[in-house]
Amino acid sequence: MMRYLNITPDRRLAFHKVEGKGPTVVFLGGFKSDMSGTKAMALQDWAEDRGQAFVRFDYSGHGQSSGKFVDGCIGDWCADAAAMIADQVTGPVVLVGSSMGGWISLLLARKVPDRILGLVGLAAAPDFTDAIWDAMTPAQRDTLLRDGQIQEPSDYGPDPYIYTRRLIEDGRDQRIFDRPLPLSFPTRWLQGTADDAVPVQTALRLMDHATGPDIRLTLLKDADHRLSTPECLELIKQTVTDVVQTVQT
Repeated sequence: MMRYLNITPDRRLAFHKVEGKGPTVVFLGGFKSDMSGTKAMALQDWAEDRGQAFVRFDYSGHGQSSGKFVDGCIGDWCADAAAMIADQVTGPVVLVGSSMGGWISLLLARKVPDRILGLVGLAAAPDFTDAIWDAMTPAQRDTLLRDGQIQEPSDYGPDPYIYTRRLIEDGRDQRIFDRPLPLSFPTRWLQGTADDAVPVQTALRLMDHATGPDIRLTLLKDADHRLSTPECLELIKQTVTDVVQTVQT
């Protein structure tokens, strides 16, 4: 059943929650995605089968939550995730972050490290707003700075991606690669070698940048950014199971 978390009178987050044993697995979706995606639903089925506590939700401006997508930025969506955990989760969490959600999971690892027992990143995209800016032509940058936004075709649907000046500028304040990244808990990253949105080099750079006693990167040959084939979904569930079982013991 759909539920809502009211953060402010005009900021309401839609979510689904599975009651069960801890730690609670929290799914963090990607840029312009929603909580009804293939990976989120596969993990909900996995949680229900195991009796595992699980939360999936929509950031503000996404899915069934209030707000406009173009008004948001990484810092806002990270704050949404932190508020959801604070309000709906008792005890520790295991974060599963897809694409942008992988970035947000790492920001949460800095902000609330005492709440996190494990982390799984799926085609994690830290600092992707820098890559967007770097790929723009001078004319596109001028348009962004002048008009406050720019539109680009999307490979994931008919609606274009809208990149705002606020998104790019806030992204610089949320960078992962500009300071140390200690991860003291089991951390797993899954990355497809045919991902045309997040290159393998990002995953390798992240692996080199992070420090911690139990960090692993798995490369999936020929897998794309979605990681939503039956084989990928099965590996995701196996990986989350491994992390949950590790932290439970």
